[in-house]
Amino acid sequence: MDYTEPQFFRVMQYAARADRDVVDMVSGNPDWDPPEGLRDGLRDYAEAPADDYQYPPSVGLTPLRDEIAARRGVDRNRVLITNGAGEANHLAMTGGLHHFDGNEILLTDPVYPYYAGRANFVGTDISFVPVDERNRLAPADVRAAASDETAVIVVNSPNNPTGAVYDADAMAEFAAIAEEYDALLLSDEVYDHFDYAGRFSSALHADSDHVVATNSLSKTMAITGFRVGYAIFPPEDGPTGALLERARTQHMLTNVTGSRPAQYAVLRALKTTSPDYYAACRRRLEDRVDDFCAALAEVGAEYNRPDGGFYVMARFPDFPGSFENVYELIDEAGVAGMPGEAFGESRRDWIRFALVTPRVDEAAQRLANYFE
Repeated sequence: MDYTEPQFFRVMQYAARADRDVVDMVSGNPDWDPPEGLRDGLRDYAEAPADDYQYPPSVGLTPLRDEIAARRGVDRNRVLITNGAGEANHLAMTGGLHHFDGNEILLTDPVYPYYAGRANFVGTDISFVPVDERNRLAPADVRAAASDETAVIVVNSPNNPTGAVYDADAMAEFAAIAEEYDALLLSDEVYDHFDYAGRFSSALHADSDHVVATNSLSKTMAITGFRVGYAIFPPEDGPTGALLERARTQHMLTNVTGSRPAQYAVLRALKTTSPDYYAACRRRLEDRVDDFCAALAEVGAEYNRPDGGFYVMARFPDFPGSFENVYELIDEAGVAGMPGEAFGESRRDWIRFALVTPRVDEAAQRLANYFE
């Protein structure tokens, strides 16, 4: 697969040109309201004095970093606020390549295409480790694929697109492999609030100097447009402390800093949002997973029931997950999903559907009508 161009927009643009109504199940944009505290924070910020409309610290607002550090059990100095998790991942990947001796990034197959796109962008070598029959990345397979050429190992839990969730034992093994081969474990944990199996464990719990954990508030608070993410680097007084200083510098040279009002509003939401908000979001997604998977079963499709995240992958009889077939579903069924071939080789016959639309039941019925 060519990862030099954004594959998601390729499908979204085709759907936008369709001469019919199409249910968008491509993008991961939550369709529910953000926490009320976030709106309150924005309203209050509008009346802030002029000084609060100027640059915030490049590393992020201190109270926001304090709040994140307290929640993640780390020192504030390890927290860098970024332009979404995308920038956080980029800083970690390029930092790992710069710091460690290898020139290879290990990625999961299927892979979130932007990881591979970033690796292509910096011109490094890529190796893919296929998931097992449970859609999980087996630590033994990662160890078998790793070598002295490995600089970065990327793990995403809960996973996009498979919905796999890794527990503390698996994360500890991934971190141990990174240490063994003197590489970086990059753990993208952006879907951590959407764990239905109760299995999720942050890579930070491995307490390793070879781990960077990234996250954002985009999915958690349904604010993908705010672009508030963060990375938690190893302590700067440790053996891999140069990772943090390089990331701060690269972040400043690229962005100067992040959005002050967005960070202000996110901080207010973190401090005021009840656990009930997050629980309701999970229940909403679990209900959609139930309904969508039941509809897939009725038409004889094979599917994965995700343990986390909000994506379902499905394989329809004699209908591989190619771009051409996805375009056919758009034109003939009015449902837009992502082709499996966009995520790699191991699930190229599958199609990924994002359940972040109130029209999940309608989409399921359209697919049922098309494949019956």
